[in-house]
Amino acid sequence: MPEPALLSDPSDPAVQRLADLAKPSRGSVRTAIVEDQEPLVQALRAGVRFVEVYGESTRELPADVAALCAEHGVPVRLVEPAVLTKVFRSEKRPKVFGVANVPAPARFSALADGTGDVLVLDGVKIVGNIGAIVRTAVGLGARGVVLVDSDLPTIVDRRLVRASRGHVFSVPVLLETRERVTRWLTDAGLRVVDVDMDGSLSPESLGALDEDVALLLGAEKTGASDALQGLATDTVSVPIDSRVESLNVSVVAGIVLYARTRRGR
Repeated sequence: MPEPALLSDPSDPAVQRLADLAKPSRGSVRTAIVEDQEPLVQALRAGVRFVEVYGESTRELPADVAALCAEHGVPVRLVEPAVLTKVFRSEKRPKVFGVANVPAPARFSALADGTGDVLVLDGVKIVGNIGAIVRTAVGLGARGVVLVDSDLPTIVDRRLVRASRGHVFSVPVLLETRERVTRWLTDAGLRVVDVDMDGSLSPESLGALDEDVALLLGAEKTGASDALQGLATDTVSVPIDSRVESLNVSVVAGIVLYARTRRGR
């Protein structure tokens, strides 16, 4: 790979373009910033196409990032610290980041041929929780994650990419309406298990369900909507000490997904 070019002038038009990408966006975007080493590596491994990758000029580009950029033909440019300050303002400055072409939104067809359970998050809005669940879903073999009423405009939301450590690109993550999810679950014939504080079954009982299921989780305080809960044939709860009101939804997701890995054993 040729020697990386250096971006050193804060007044360079390229710097302003990067600064615009770093701003929060609610609309449709074609390119987005993926920051920090692990998310960048996971996105490159998942086949996300990058316009360019940038590294701080005072540091050596991480070896795995450099190797993946060379493998995929992604141009690399070094950036002076003053330029990074202008791009990211008062935010924590990443030492390495890339500008990626936003992948096409995942559709239900992406789940049709896969294996593993599907997580349906209904009304879960805290991005850190969503990212943690996506990362856990990848680690424990889920087929995909469907987000309903998440308030996220795109899966390349920088907060979500960061919270999932880049694994939002490793598994299909769908942004869908409650109505479309209801139709898909009905048409797909996927058994729906509602994970709820008042569920009648324990997580261990999930191991007795041999087929793939849709695990429905709602917000910590309110649970899933009546419309989706009405599709559930089973309800599961995680027993906890009475001194604790509830568990974080990402913790519950990890418990039930792990319980699902024990099926057949």
